[in-house]
Amino acid sequence: MASRRGDGTPTFTEQARRGQLIECTIDLIASKGYPATSLAAIAEQAGLSKGAVLYHFASKDNLAQATFSYVIERFTAYVNDKVAAAPDPRAAVVAYVRAMIDYQRENRRHVRVITEVLLDDAGGTRLKNPGGHDTAGRWNALADLLAAGQQAGQLREFAPDTVALAIGGAIDGVVAHWLTHPELDLDAAADELVTFTLHAIEKRG
Repeated sequence: MASRRGDGTPTFTEQARRGQLIECTIDLIASKGYPATSLAAIAEQAGLSKGAVLYHFASKDNLAQATFSYVIERFTAYVNDKVAAAPDPRAAVVAYVRAMIDYQRENRRHVRVITEVLLDDAGGTRLKNPGGHDTAGRWNALADLLAAGQQAGQLREFAPDTVALAIGGAIDGVVAHWLTHPELDLDAAADELVTFTLHAIEKRG
């Protein structure tokens, strides 16, 4: 087994192995759910011993959190890139809504990981409590975009935090329905979400 560098950071080989284990965890959570994804199953999927998995991740929870962070980082980077390319604040809000839907459509396994890990977190309570879906401040970025649109004079006056939560809840609701009803036309749903958002935020004549 390759050892860590003197400063404690993983070697290239260790980083590659950790990445492999995270991908195996994504596959298993997506197909079996988080409770049924054991360290032994992850080890078997990766072709390693359970001890080798524990060398890189001290527990199932540790590996699950690393996997969750991996997924969230990629999701966030994708959305941020789309928003950054928008020409103005109004367009940035539209880009945000579409990027949220587009990423989840193209990365269904990642959506399952996010849902399963959050659902199991803190004794399975985070998503079951009203407002719990935003415990980590997931919609702060959207609230900032909305505030920027107001400052630019493109959007009406409203409470950005509240409207961001409403838009975020609508996105979550559509994606949750799609996960259980894959026949839903997600492109058409994204169009409706954009229309819904613009009706909520644009200035009225």
